[in-house]
Amino acid sequence: MVTKTKNKKSMEFSKAVKKATGSYQKDKDMLIQILLDLQSMFGWLSQEVLAEVSEQLEVPITQVYQIASYYKAFSLMPRGRHIIKVCMGTACQVRGSPQLLNIISAMLNLKPYETSKDMRFTLETVNCLGCCAMGPVVVVDSMYHSKPSTQALRKIFETAK
Repeated sequence: MVTKTKNKKSMEFSKAVKKATGSYQKDKDMLIQILLDLQSMFGWLSQEVLAEVSEQLEVPITQVYQIASYYKAFSLMPRGRHIIKVCMGTACQVRGSPQLLNIISAMLNLKPYETSKDMRFTLETVNCLGCCAMGPVVVVDSMYHSKPSTQALRKIFETAK
């Protein structure tokens, strides 16, 4: 039974990678875009997916892993359904982002780069979100929230199913 599940999962990865690499005519120079597409499909890049990309593009696994681990846009760990990003840029820091991060961490019982056990939330920090005048800023599922109160955060997290 375990073998059938593994084979079924491997076939799913293989088909997805084949579709992603085929979209770019198996062009090795499109590795980053292929990985972005796969991350969009699965939410993260597993070892199996990276190995399949390496095999299908005929590039060393070390090269695939190097790209996947270098860029912050990629995740090599499973992520929650809702991604929470707290800006830690200078403008946000002086306006209270460390306190905001502490409040969110306490509310969700998560440290940065952790995912809740129920796979609902992943908490991340970012260097800058490019909206310094709004700081401190937290982004939840691509929605920007400027100077959110504790009550506003509770409401945001409660509505995120």
